[in-house]
Amino acid sequence: MHCSLRLLVVALAVAVACTGEKPETAASTRLVDQFAKAEVIGSTEEVAPPRQRIEWSFAAGAAPAAGPAWDAYSGVAGLGGRDGGLAGRSTTTMPIVHVEREADPGDDDPLYAVELRARVSAGANLGVHFSGDPPPPAAQLTGDFELQSWGHSPLKPGKDFVTYTMTSPSLLSGSGIRHVFVRPTDVAGADFAIESVRLVFRSEQLAAIKSGVSWQGLGEIYRETVVARAPDQIRFSGLALPVDGWLDLALGTITGHPVTFHVRLEADGETTQLLERTVTTPNVWQPVDIDLSGVGGREATLELALESDAPGTIGLWGSPAIRYRGPPLTTAELPRLADQTIEPPQGVILIMMDTIRADHLSAWGYDRETTPTLESMAQHGVRFADNLSQATWTKVAAPSLMTSLYPSAHTVAAFYDRLPASAQTLAEVFRAAGYSTLSLSSVLFTGKFSNMHQGFEELHEQTSLPPFPSKDATKTSRSYLDRLLPWLDRHRSSPFFVYFHATDPHDPFEPREPFAQRWLDPAAGRELLADQAKVAKVIEHPLLRLFMMPNRAELEKAQIDPETYIERELGWYDGSILGFDVELKRLLEGLRERGLEQRTLVAFVGDHGEEFLEHGATFHGQSVYGELTHVPMLLYWPGTLPEGLTIEETVETIDLMPTLLQLAGLAPPEGIQGQSLVPLIAARGDLAAAGRDGWRRRPAVAEKADISGTGAGNPASDALEAYAIVSDGWRLIHNTKNREERPEFELFDHAKDPLNLTNVAADHPDVVERLAKELDAWKRATLAGKLEASGAGDAALSSEEMERLRALGYL
Repeated sequence: MHCSLRLLVVALAVAVACTGEKPETAASTRLVDQFAKAEVIGSTEEVAPPRQRIEWSFAAGAAPAAGPAWDAYSGVAGLGGRDGGLAGRSTTTMPIVHVEREADPGDDDPLYAVELRARVSAGANLGVHFSGDPPPPAAQLTGDFELQSWGHSPLKPGKDFVTYTMTSPSLLSGSGIRHVFVRPTDVAGADFAIESVRLVFRSEQLAAIKSGVSWQGLGEIYRETVVARAPDQIRFSGLALPVDGWLDLALGTITGHPVTFHVRLEADGETTQLLERTVTTPNVWQPVDIDLSGVGGREATLELALESDAPGTIGLWGSPAIRYRGPPLTTAELPRLADQTIEPPQGVILIMMDTIRADHLSAWGYDRETTPTLESMAQHGVRFADNLSQATWTKVAAPSLMTSLYPSAHTVAAFYDRLPASAQTLAEVFRAAGYSTLSLSSVLFTGKFSNMHQGFEELHEQTSLPPFPSKDATKTSRSYLDRLLPWLDRHRSSPFFVYFHATDPHDPFEPREPFAQRWLDPAAGRELLADQAKVAKVIEHPLLRLFMMPNRAELEKAQIDPETYIERELGWYDGSILGFDVELKRLLEGLRERGLEQRTLVAFVGDHGEEFLEHGATFHGQSVYGELTHVPMLLYWPGTLPEGLTIEETVETIDLMPTLLQLAGLAPPEGIQGQSLVPLIAARGDLAAAGRDGWRRRPAVAEKADISGTGAGNPASDALEAYAIVSDGWRLIHNTKNREERPEFELFDHAKDPLNLTNVAADHPDVVERLAKELDAWKRATLAGKLEASGAGDAALSSEEMERLRALGYL
């Protein structure tokens, strides 16, 4: 690197750290934030729900429900009406009660929630599941209930009845609900009594909504939304309009009733009609871009009004915000050495690649050319050669990325866990600074199911993609890029933050053509599919059976050669990586065509790796070995970041959040546990200088929690608790609970044995003792920053703040 470029990067580190001020172009006024001060004129009375309430009540004195009675489907003794409800006793860990109902084949109203009121003497979880006709056999249902259940809730055992509300990311319409199955507990020998079961459909939920702010989805694309009913008029007074601004919003409705959306502006005694748009197609957002440049620099009142022949018709104003639209920056306006300062990026795109091993990327030295685009980005950016993920499955890894907290601190560990509302996410920081925020989520773990929508104005859920087994549902980078590029067209002159989560390398590994044949011929591919179907019959773990992920012993039991099987899977795995890399090339071309390449900071990071029998298993989430924790990380911002810089120091994924914020000139939240990598970049890998400039060398840690007994969907080895600590060239793994066949301590040469195949703990007891003490110190420090669970500490929030959090689904 030239000396002058080094000076620029050093200046970057110093200048950004010292400012923390928002750029002028980041100013946004979001109407969802202004709603509490808005004036609502019109009818906001509750509308009668368009369907009959579906509820079974077993309370004393309740009228018997019409139709078939509930029965003991499996694992239940003595089922009958007593003790204030439908009572029974569980005889297995999978007790299920059931009822059959008449389902309307034309009922396309999606199920919103299940409300169940029950009393249970013992247990950790209850669940509900549905099926059409015919119902699954009892053996099949009880074997796969946890993996297929529509809704789940932790239990509160005791003597009192408790109301449990369950929602699900799974779309299910009324026509598909013929059979209802309830699992009241997950332990044998527990007494239970169910007072009532109610199915709440989306039309009912929306009928109860008055004008206000909530988190609403159309076509499984969700937005911060101002909900209104015709003929409501919502007036936002005292708005300061930017000199060159625009109104960014999307329109939508949920019924077939036509509804007309009006946007009017009052300024200096004059009223201007900015929009009149009639919407007739339900469940589809219609983005709108309204130019405000003619009225800029004035104080105004903005009115959102609805008109419909059917009073009470709901209209949704999605993510309405007044944004600054300034002239695009040009190359000549980028920071120069003489300035000794930098402008923050106009846009930040954070790409998280699912199930990606660094050692399978040609940009990290892999012998197959899987990532030519990433190689080019590395040649013009900063590559982190040794990045450690803090968790080995997406459910836990994604919250660490977005909060800069270790899993022990952000508390997300098991399938049904949600990120506490007390967390402050990367998206929330960018949102507060005025950036437009968009999330493209490829799995339920990175959407509202995990509370990972915090801070996003717009969220595309996995369920917005075509259904499985379409390649668009599994190899998601192409589908989401096709959505992102038009979004960038609308936001190309305003600050933006995009979270782009792609699952191309995740199983099923078979990629799109022509990548499926790049490293695996078609005949071998057909043989692999046949072997997968064969071995699935002998896979014991339900989740691994669902994903067709055998261990070595199961492959041998099925008389399949493990090495050949894995070689073929790697042919498709590597092909899927190459397929993503081509889409990444399209993204960079799209930024270049829009004049955004040098004004956009692109970060690429993996969430976790994948095991291919290195330690006897396949899949991920079951350990903290190198094949699961060594993930790529790269920064690309041409014209600002140094070119071709490789950082060899061990870093952590939690370091990415403070790095992006420092480069954007924004202060990180208090209590984060990662540290900015900017000083390390500025020092060009010179750790002595980096230490003086703010980089603190410290151990890197990955976690695997004991999540046994927490319900469905968890990875294999859920009872294992393990930690990996990387320090001074060593990796120590401490298996602390339910160690199976593993020793308590395992020690590996971190550089020479990246896949952790040779345990040298017996040869270096002094290193084991020293790193074990470091790990204990890390645990104490990490737990000191543990987040409060959602609902805890509510006294610190105003009632208005609490109501907004609930409306947006954070609580």
